[in-house]
Amino acid sequence: MSWNKIIECVPNFSEGRDLEKIDQIVAPFRAKAGVKLLDYSNDEDHNRLVVTLVGEPEALYEAIVEAVGAAVCLIDLNQHTGQHPRMGAVDVIPFIPIKNTSMEEAIELSKKVAAKVAELYNFPVFLYEKSATAPHRENLASVRKGEFEGMAEKIKLPEWQPDFGPAERHPTAGTVAIGVRMPLVAYNINLSTDNMEIATKIAKNIRHINGGLRYVKAMGVELKERNITQVSINMTDYTRTALYRAFELVRIEARRYGVTIVGSEIIGLVPMEALIDTASYYLGLENFTMQQVLEARIME
Repeated sequence: MSWNKIIECVPNFSEGRDLEKIDQIVAPFRAKAGVKLLDYSNDEDHNRLVVTLVGEPEALYEAIVEAVGAAVCLIDLNQHTGQHPRMGAVDVIPFIPIKNTSMEEAIELSKKVAAKVAELYNFPVFLYEKSATAPHRENLASVRKGEFEGMAEKIKLPEWQPDFGPAERHPTAGTVAIGVRMPLVAYNINLSTDNMEIATKIAKNIRHINGGLRYVKAMGVELKERNITQVSINMTDYTRTALYRAFELVRIEARRYGVTIVGSEIIGLVPMEALIDTASYYLGLENFTMQQVLEARIME
């Protein structure tokens, strides 16, 4: 990959069940100069599609704008149900600077995309995280609170006027959050119970907002087809709160209810460092560094 500047983008779309719609949403990311589709995964319980791509700023801008247009046309949130909170057909579009790109340049790209999708699709946009225009808009959970249904009234409040687009929820596509953030690891831990109350209590105890781990957001999710529940986690800075800490804290909290962990999963892509850190912990490796990882040395 000979690109000079590289930015990662991980848009989340509110469609995880209709494969034909998913294919149409992902299509703008395929076979495009300056853009590489790295991964996409859909979850039927969450009813959500997570796409991971990288690209040069201008090419990425064009591909994202096209994909948003597809989602706005295809997804009607009035008919949407799923375990994951959502406020828009395209729920969130995070940008992450990767190579030869400053945080400021990534923020400018996020604002450029926000302005264009608002103009083209009459789609209200909130800027969040590093792109946020006010402190109360930095946290995605705060922006999304009320979800699609509650946004009809929320968006009319002075403190929740959108940064771009009309101060009115799109009738079918809702609203979208766009911004720049640190690399995030979407990490889910499955529990040996179908009791949602237990999963929700565990999620509440481990997340930062309730006094848990600093860089952890979490919620309980029901996996109906498997007859189990899940603690769905966003690790917002894996360099400061490691995956193994979240895993072990869930294990400790689950024990009080006589519940065990039956598995875990990572959604989308994950930085190698996040896994090496966890492997090093469980293997009890002493003085181990990334410089001892073969692939890391090859890529130097």
